[in-house]
Amino acid sequence: MPLYSMTGFARVQARVNDQTNYTLSLKSVNHRFLDVQLRLPSGLDALEMELRRALREQLVRGHVDVTLSVERSAQQAAGFNRELVAGYLDAYRAAQNEFALAGEPDLNTVLRIPGALESNHRNSSEEEAATLTASVLEQIGPLLEQLKAMRAREGEALEAILNSSLDRLAQTVEGVAQLRPEVEQRYQERLTQRLSAAAGSEFSRQRVLEEVAVLVDRSDIAEELARMTTHIGHFRELLGGSGEAGKKLDFLLQEMNREANTLLSKTGGVGGKGTRVTELGLAMKAEIEKMREQVQNVE
Repeated sequence: MPLYSMTGFARVQARVNDQTNYTLSLKSVNHRFLDVQLRLPSGLDALEMELRRALREQLVRGHVDVTLSVERSAQQAAGFNRELVAGYLDAYRAAQNEFALAGEPDLNTVLRIPGALESNHRNSSEEEAATLTASVLEQIGPLLEQLKAMRAREGEALEAILNSSLDRLAQTVEGVAQLRPEVEQRYQERLTQRLSAAAGSEFSRQRVLEEVAVLVDRSDIAEELARMTTHIGHFRELLGGSGEAGKKLDFLLQEMNREANTLLSKTGGVGGKGTRVTELGLAMKAEIEKMREQVQNVE
């Protein structure tokens, strides 16, 4: 199963009958959860429920906009409500006779009465809604496959970017590992000098060296380097695996950033090769931040 991006777009145009056709489009961007927003003509409640169900079955995360635009190529035949208009005219004539009024009823006024004009084919009729719903549901499956195909292509590009970042991060970890013995030696020398100066003649050299050994052990970055290497390996496994990976990758990057911070805190102020370790540690953090930006778009 490929790595999926949350960015994608798909659209289909279809015809319901000789008078009606529609355009159905799906657009998705990154989101922490699956957030579906539908823009449908009124009177399609059943279709809305079915579309939400279909998207939940096929997508895991992302903000998805679903838009259905309906176009009618023929003008609908219009008529008038005979009963309503006749009732108005009868009332007009009765009032005219009773009060001896002159004049004739105004047709424009009559046709402005609510309900006087009516369409022979109502847009919201159950028959049309059912036909449109059936047609859209036939199209949603292939359209979702089209969307997922685009998200998969975007995911391939993301995977390539992330693997390149992992390569650079692994090189940085290896660079720190090579400098580690010299940094520890430098750290031990500095501590020996400081403790000797502070202890004076009250402590033996052996005692000073023992204290130095304890402090050097506490400042050792071997565990941070080992955990960072393990995280990089796990990250690669997730990239090549299946299922929802975005949240797991983001969590791993948080752990990597924690290891980089610890490494920097342990090697700060050592001087000499320690300065180069600081540079590499900062490069780690910069690479991790770049990866976090990319991972935000992984499903």
